[in-house]
Amino acid sequence: MQLDRFDIAILVALQRDGATTNAALAEIVNLSASQCSRRRAALEAAGVIEGYSARLNAAKLGFGLRAIIRVNLSSHGQGKESDFARFVASQPQIRSAFSVSGDADYVLDIRSHDLEAFADFVHRHLLPHPQVAQVRSEIVLKTLKDDQGVGPL
Repeated sequence: MQLDRFDIAILVALQRDGATTNAALAEIVNLSASQCSRRRAALEAAGVIEGYSARLNAAKLGFGLRAIIRVNLSSHGQGKESDFARFVASQPQIRSAFSVSGDADYVLDIRSHDLEAFADFVHRHLLPHPQVAQVRSEIVLKTLKDDQGVGPL
């Protein structure tokens, strides 16, 4: 899909606030609300817009601890990595997971209520997994930036 300046303006506005109405988009991008609606639907159909969600305040919901965990697997192979991927998908504490280059195989972004819940997750779920060889974790002390979406379009 080839994006023009109107599509990009729509995406920038929706990335800031996914609840923006087509009428508000029309004012922002200088198109009619019906044109914005058609363009938005086309961007959704093309998979450029994958969905909409609300950004929740984790701390206010009782998830006061965030940690980054680097995981190394004991061995590699398609079946073993897909087994670990299924494990990751089944763990609600894992909010994001990435296969990475460098000294770790995977990087996990974890949210927990507190240090005790985090330790419980690591010791009762992550470390006992048969594919996990090494776990290194860092507790997030302060978030400097946590933007969602993509950079400047």
